[in-house]
Amino acid sequence: MPTRDTPYAAYNFLVEFDGNDANSLLGGFSDVSGIGTEITLMEYRQGNDKENRVRKIPALNKTSDVTLKRGLMGTETFWQWISVTRVDPTHKRNVSITLKDEVGTNIVKWRLINVRPMKWTGPTLAAKGGSDVAMEELVLASEGLEVEAGA
Repeated sequence: MPTRDTPYAAYNFLVEFDGNDANSLLGGFSDVSGIGTEITLMEYRQGNDKENRVRKIPALNKTSDVTLKRGLMGTETFWQWISVTRVDPTHKRNVSITLKDEVGTNIVKWRLINVRPMKWTGPTLAAKGGSDVAMEELVLASEGLEVEAGA
């Protein structure tokens, strides 16, 4: 694989929900933020350690909340997902976010595992008559993150 001299641009990406069957298409997004993971470390010291220091042992890991933003399009797909989650807390979906290069080749795929919506924010409405787009935002909580290069 040839190496690049420049990093990949962040504007060319695709968000898929459970493989994007006919019932899961949620539209295009202008922003995706918060992809990440964190491993908490537990401090431990044995009583017979010769040095007076702690050992750092990996403990729980967690996935960051991911925020999706898009222009309001008059669809209720986000709201329907929230409504289902309210009455069935076991309802989870998987979400994939794929970064593409300039010619559309998949570069990296982040898979969010067991995802639930946790927050929806509607647009800020202002009657000042500008060309601002009405944006909605959905914050997702997931139980796991997988990363696949060249997916």
